Amino acid sequence: MKKVAVIVAGGAGTRMGSATPKQFLLLHDKPVLWHTLTAFLNAFDDMEVVLVLPPAHFPVGEEIINNIYATLPATEGRITITAGGDTRYHSVQNGLALVTEASVVFVHDGVRCMVSAALIQRCYQQALEKGSAIPVVTATDSIRLLDQAPVQGQMGASAVADRAKVCIVQTPQTFVSSILLPAFTQPFSDAFTDEATVVEAAGHAVHLVEGEYANIKITRPVDLLIAEKLLPA
Repeated sequence: MKKVAVIVAGGAGTRMGSATPKQFLLLHDKPVLWHTLTAFLNAFDDMEVVLVLPPAHFPVGEEIINNIYATLPATEGRITITAGGDTRYHSVQNGLALVTEASVVFVHDGVRCMVSAALIQRCYQQALEKGSAIPVVTATDSIRLLDQAPVQGQMGASAVADRAKVCIVQTPQTFVSSILLPAFTQPFSDAFTDEATVVEAAGHAVHLVEGEYANIKITRPVDLLIAEKLLPA
């Protein structure tokens, strides 16, 4: 089945403390986003990519794409840029508008540049079999649940949770298009924290798949340092 990766890269880099959006920070002399895009292009020879960016970032996005095509000529023509929206939901919705054939669709964070070909391929196979594949890893730290959200940084009462029953959700969240596209015709809700919640709200069960601890999201400076050590140069 056709394969389409919708890569959402609209971050501003606030928590990174950098004027440069985190998806454009350099990792082994190439932008974080370069590594993310090439991971998907290399996972399958027929993978197509829809890159979702704020319009102001189109020029740097095009520069990265042209560099990929120059480095990996066989990938030329497989990436399309489209504009993001006000929220992640609307950005993904814009990307999905370019999916016009029956497909397996991967929705991925642009700053998860450590994603492996094995994980992408595992998600694809399970989505074919079950309709969805949400990569998760089990929690390794002790977990406590707050009775309510913190107020001005003050923590209230809490209770310990069984970490064996807690999963940390990653991307690429992967679905067959016949499930994902109709789900994204729903009106936006603040409860839509990721694609799995959108699909569940449309009445579909979602199916988990084993993720990878190395599949980190580059959010803070320490994440970039970890990625520098783990990602082959």
